[in-house]
Amino acid sequence: MSSELPPSKLGTKKHWDDVYSLELTNFEDIGDEGEIWFGEDSVEKMLDWTQENIPKEPAPSILEIGSGNGALLFALHEAGYNAQFICGADYSEDAVNLARAIGISRGEGAERVTFAACDFLQDYPRVTEGMSKPDDGETKVWDLVLDKGTFDAIALAEKDENGRTPADKYPSRIAGVVKPGGHFLIVSCNFTEGELKERFATQETGLHYQ
Repeated sequence: MSSELPPSKLGTKKHWDDVYSLELTNFEDIGDEGEIWFGEDSVEKMLDWTQENIPKEPAPSILEIGSGNGALLFALHEAGYNAQFICGADYSEDAVNLARAIGISRGEGAERVTFAACDFLQDYPRVTEGMSKPDDGETKVWDLVLDKGTFDAIALAEKDENGRTPADKYPSRIAGVVKPGGHFLIVSCNFTEGELKERFATQETGLHYQ
């Protein structure tokens, strides 16, 4: 569980700000799109699952938490999902700037993928342009919410005086954005399948494992 993981620089905003500041500079200088967190294999597996389980029509609303350089979301767009309904949220401003720049450079609709600077533990990202506006206060508007290592990183943050990390409130935040009947897809290297079920598929969140 996250309470048993030692804190690491990977759980700090400063680390990711530094990483994406450098990667943004590299992209501007030499066109290098940067590292794919968890590698291309993880992108392919999540893409395969999405195509097997999430129809492209009617266009689903897709949100990635901790979207980094946007590699997963651009792969979804290339696979035929409507970019107008795809959004990435990251608390690093330069990650957002990098992803936007990559989208513009790729063109062919990739520039329409939305990226928002957002600390997901504090704020919910706004709906993307073209999505139907939810009722006041309604946040459960996403058909598919993706996490490729973000929960792992959050679980490595410093603990408070009670030994808890910010990751402890992450499952309820996820439950707050998944539309009824929607899906949450997560890839992790720090937690077993059983531990993820225990964390996310609870009475409190209302999420169910499939």
